Amino acid sequence: MGRQGDDGPGISDAEWDRFREEMERQDGNAPKEPSARARMVTERLRREDEERRRAERGRFGRARTSQPAQPPGWRTGPAWQGAQGSGSGKRRLKAAGAIVLIAGLALIAVRPELVIDRITGKTQAREDARNAPLPPVESVRPTAAPEAGQPDRPTLKEPFRGSPALQWADGAAGIEVPPATAAGGMSKEQVAQALDQAKRFLVAANLDPAVLRGERPEAVLALLEPQGERDRRLLEKALARPTAEQDPLWLVSRFPAAEVRLATDVVKTRGRMTFEGGRPGEVKVSLDYTFTYALTKAAPGSEEVTRTIVRRQFELYLRDPERWQETTKGTLQLGDSSHEYGNARCAVHDGYLHPSFPTDGPDRVAPSGAPVDPYDRSRNLERSETGECGEITRF
Repeated sequence: MGRQGDDGPGISDAEWDRFREEMERQDGNAPKEPSARARMVTERLRREDEERRRAERGRFGRARTSQPAQPPGWRTGPAWQGAQGSGSGKRRLKAAGAIVLIAGLALIAVRPELVIDRITGKTQAREDARNAPLPPVESVRPTAAPEAGQPDRPTLKEPFRGSPALQWADGAAGIEVPPATAAGGMSKEQVAQALDQAKRFLVAANLDPAVLRGERPEAVLALLEPQGERDRRLLEKALARPTAEQDPLWLVSRFPAAEVRLATDVVKTRGRMTFEGGRPGEVKVSLDYTFTYALTKAAPGSEEVTRTIVRRQFELYLRDPERWQETTKGTLQLGDSSHEYGNARCAVHDGYLHPSFPTDGPDRVAPSGAPVDPYDRSRNLERSETGECGEITRF
């Protein structure tokens, strides 16, 4: 069984055997103990020196200078101790070096990526990505997808490593509200209310930790128009009986708590919000946002990390109840909407997003169509009534 210290990895018996053999070979080069005859001669010469010093001692007890009877250097205390100490010091240094080398080799065997990542440049690329400034606020649609950086694996410590979302804002900080102006016969204050409620809707539907754990999105329901057979009632039906044609994921992001959990409290956010006047007494808020979630399996001790990327394009309307029927003051009404989920199983329609992990098997539904980059915000989402299952190029 290998030996293990309090703070380091174990060292195998074979490594200790090689260490002892090396030390024995080095001990063979150490100074040898003097022979019996040499010790006798040394003792005799020492006594002669002592007798001569006593005979030459002066009146005041001072010793006159005299030359020793023995040759200097080979047996005097300082010279012998120095030679012996030097040999022990070298052996100790070599032993310490051997232990450090063995510990280093053991660490490389356990975590070879520490050396490989430095050689391949991943270590420097990670440092550069962490220190990169946040991109400017997105005011118009981008003209191209984010650059494809060096592929890298996410970890619990760095769940967004290797993802363009690493440079995105955290959570609600990524939802910028534009300055309000009067529009569509609505006052500046009414437009500001519409923009504020649109942000609250995004946060409640895509960032609320309770909703992400699969709980009921009460704040979302409270913001939607309760009258008629649309909006709030449609979402309530989808939550109660989700199907492929009636899915709450069209509006909210939810994950099954029994299967997965968030790997971090941070959700990366990127997008833009605009508004314009509609018909008299109406303001339309257009939203285009992408949310990146880092997840790990719910099982205790799980360390594997994956990511799911959700993009939503939709419209929200705030209407003046004095000019519009079936309109409740301060509530929002839904307009057109499109959505896309990157890394979510296609064949499951239970009202939750089911991400795939690298160690999972393939999805039961084979992807169709051209591969899609879920981080490419230059694309316009195509609205689909039936839903499609495609393949993503990265996560």
